[in-house]
Amino acid sequence: MRKIYLKLKLIFISLCLSIYSTAQDIPQHISYTGIYDFLDELANEGFIELNSTIKPYSRRFIAHKLNEANSVYSVLNLRQKKELLFYLNEFALEQNKLPDSKLNVVKNSNFNIAFIQPAFHYADSLFRVRVTPIIGMHITTNTNGNIIKRWYGAEFQSMIGKNLSVYGSLRDISIQGQLLSRPNYLNNFTGYEYKESASGGDFSDSRGGIKYANKWLSIGLIKDNIVWGDNYHGSNILSGRTPSFPMITLQLKPVKWFELNYIHGWLVSNVLDSTRYYLDNQDKKHFRMVNKFIAANMFTFTPVKKLNISVGNSIVYAESNIHPGYLIPIAFYKSIDHTLTKGLGLENQNSQVFLNISSRNIKHLHVFTSIFADEISFSRFMPNSKERNPVSYKIGANLSNFPVQNLSLTGEFTRTGIITYKHSIPALTWASNHFNLGHYLSDNSQEIYLALAYKPLRGLALNVSLTDAKHGNEFNYIRRNSNKSDATKVFLSQPVLGEVSWTNRTFVFNARYEIINNAYAIINVTHSDISGFDLTATPIEGNDSEVLLTAQGYLDLFTPKYLQGKNTTITVGFSFGF
Repeated sequence: MRKIYLKLKLIFISLCLSIYSTAQDIPQHISYTGIYDFLDELANEGFIELNSTIKPYSRRFIAHKLNEANSVYSVLNLRQKKELLFYLNEFALEQNKLPDSKLNVVKNSNFNIAFIQPAFHYADSLFRVRVTPIIGMHITTNTNGNIIKRWYGAEFQSMIGKNLSVYGSLRDISIQGQLLSRPNYLNNFTGYEYKESASGGDFSDSRGGIKYANKWLSIGLIKDNIVWGDNYHGSNILSGRTPSFPMITLQLKPVKWFELNYIHGWLVSNVLDSTRYYLDNQDKKHFRMVNKFIAANMFTFTPVKKLNISVGNSIVYAESNIHPGYLIPIAFYKSIDHTLTKGLGLENQNSQVFLNISSRNIKHLHVFTSIFADEISFSRFMPNSKERNPVSYKIGANLSNFPVQNLSLTGEFTRTGIITYKHSIPALTWASNHFNLGHYLSDNSQEIYLALAYKPLRGLALNVSLTDAKHGNEFNYIRRNSNKSDATKVFLSQPVLGEVSWTNRTFVFNARYEIINNAYAIINVTHSDISGFDLTATPIEGNDSEVLLTAQGYLDLFTPKYLQGKNTTITVGFSFGF
């Protein structure tokens, strides 16, 4: 009997381990903030280890981290226990089982169709799939009128065998009222490329991809949103707020102390190429856009537990075709660029470097910093230097469940220098569809962000936040001559911010309740004071790069009329599937 018991025990353990020997890699979209907040909290408490520099996480990874937390279930507080069970059910397929559903239309050992949560699930030894509807509506109102945002669509996620994943979603978004998201607006709303109409605009968002993964490797071709850089209110490296774009992705994690992430993406330049066009009836030319690509890598080292140090670099390039040099995941792209262009006296491409440090070595506390640098000259760091490096940096901290359970406090400071995200060649800017890939405040800006969050019940999050944002002088990136050091000097000699041309002081109360998995009801009350200012200083002689506007001109440039001045804006809504 003892031998039989041991054999059964080994079989049971092997079956449990087989759950995690599979390696499907379906990204969980960054809009599902509930699960990302919960994982962040678990990591702050020391229940799991987490590299939060790179998002989205895969659903397999999330399921694994939830099961890690489940192994210390007894030390979680009551609300955390309920949250954990709630999310374990959401990620049931990643654990080789069907989720518990209510009001099932059809249910057997392999599949179910349910009304709560509305979904179709199927699972067998080879194939697992989930299909869910997407629907939602937000109604926003203030003294300037109403805005109604509706969306609907569907999403599917499938896992084939142990290593292959295919996923996709399509949602049609309709706005009735003023459009609050445009490339030049300094707000944190998701970027859309609208089909505009007299009553608002429409946007069709298709995301998805195919991935192969094993225990230490993931490679895929996807169209999605990604975030690089720790943050709680907008990353200054890759913020994820641009319309999704297609990319090749690679993730390597051969050991616990090292991880490599790499992308090669196809961006949208919105710049016409006068040499490429279609002919319509042999007389009308329809011009195509200039090709625009991005290659980026991030190396994350974990010298001690709960301390992640990430360094990386990227390049935005606008050649006619993909260059194989930028398909090398571990390359330093600026060096490759100089090899390809410098000797010919050609203008080089647009390269950047990153640094992110994240520490959860003190229980309850997450401290982090992230740096984005367009170019670095060490002489500009000297106290007597009149020039400044075009750098964006963020410093922040989040304190969870201390001294009060279920309460968290967040603080961030972000500052971005002049022309950090710009380029004199429009096709090489740090942008896609004209939306900045980095921080939403763009160049020459500063933000202080403070937030207090309380979660009294499973699924209910109450948040209050204060944002104090400023934008300084606005510059176009215009080169003066062929000498690059002189060409940018007129910008880099300016102090960060300088005169303030625009400010945004906003207080927000937000209540969010996740009723069932993937289904939210929200109430958002925002009191904002957004102003533009006339510049009083005399412009620098010969500096035609500065954008000189009136106070109202800056306000119109950076803010939709709906939000200008002092406003109390209320949004109520619901969503299923995000």
